[in-house]
Amino acid sequence: MTRVMKIDPINPEKKLLREAAKVLREGNLVAFPTETVYGLGADGYNPKAVLKVFKAKGRPSDNPLILHVNSLRMFEDVVKDPPNLVYDLISKVWPGPLTVVLRKSEKVPHEVTAGLNTVAVRCPGHPVALGLIEELGKPIAAPSANLSGRPSPTNAKHVLQDLGGRIELLLDGGETFFGVESTVLDMTTDPPTLLRPGPIAVEDIEKILGIRVTIPEFARGLSYAGEARSPGVKYRHYSPKKPMVLIEISDYSDLRRYADIVLGFAKKLVSSGKSVIILASDETAAYYEGFRVVVLGPRMNIYRIAKNLFNALRIADALPGDVIVAEAYEEIGVGLAIMNRLRKASSEIIRF
Repeated sequence: MTRVMKIDPINPEKKLLREAAKVLREGNLVAFPTETVYGLGADGYNPKAVLKVFKAKGRPSDNPLILHVNSLRMFEDVVKDPPNLVYDLISKVWPGPLTVVLRKSEKVPHEVTAGLNTVAVRCPGHPVALGLIEELGKPIAAPSANLSGRPSPTNAKHVLQDLGGRIELLLDGGETFFGVESTVLDMTTDPPTLLRPGPIAVEDIEKILGIRVTIPEFARGLSYAGEARSPGVKYRHYSPKKPMVLIEISDYSDLRRYADIVLGFAKKLVSSGKSVIILASDETAAYYEGFRVVVLGPRMNIYRIAKNLFNALRIADALPGDVIVAEAYEEIGVGLAIMNRLRKASSEIIRF
């Protein structure tokens, strides 16, 4: 059985953090909240413990993990020759939902990096995560605390749905803050390359650095065939068990017209004998009368959409129905992260 300990997300109890750190020190796994999603943590310097993460998640062995640190000293212990540009960036956004990819130091086990000479590192902006790293005294290797390929967990219930009985301990700190995983930036390239969009928008990174960032097609959630230099790049992720169809258009300014397109497609599925669940925004939900609708939030508050996305996918999966039809969003700011996740979660993408 997985033991669950409720913990204060703002002022985490030291006794509970010490207990969780002891579990990690013994080579076992602890799920814990970060500001993005729940992470599945192992002692980042213990190769055998790191391998348990892959086994518990059913994660491909060539999909690297992120090392979570809580200080500049710990960061410099795990990377080699970071450029000054990195310090300009992390001084502005850490602790926070940004992961940087750099050359790894000799201290980092190859199990963490899937054998690559680079390592993904971040300093999480959540009191529980920071406190747990402090108690352990070492970096924590942690991907999202879900079965590989499933929607990432934004609360303790999601973690138990996927990993109950597979891990030793879960720190239940309630809902996470952002609801999508960290932005990942490869800083071994010139200019830096966006590997995964997240809560820190690429537009904001470019303002801080004063340079343009390369945005490859795979960062938009499209196919990728190279080596996985960070999580969320190579494999299909975030997927509900039901097939999901994403409906995209070139212009989202006329939402009534867009809703008519989505509705027309859903009705075609119904006429073919399928029952349909629609993932909608506040502005369009009323147009889908007669369908089961899961509402993500208002388009005018795109961070709310992001926070609710993975929970909405799990809700839609649990409802009676054969197919999920999902609305799309503009790729501006965190909208790029939302579209990355929706595309990777979809079994089919249709563009009108």
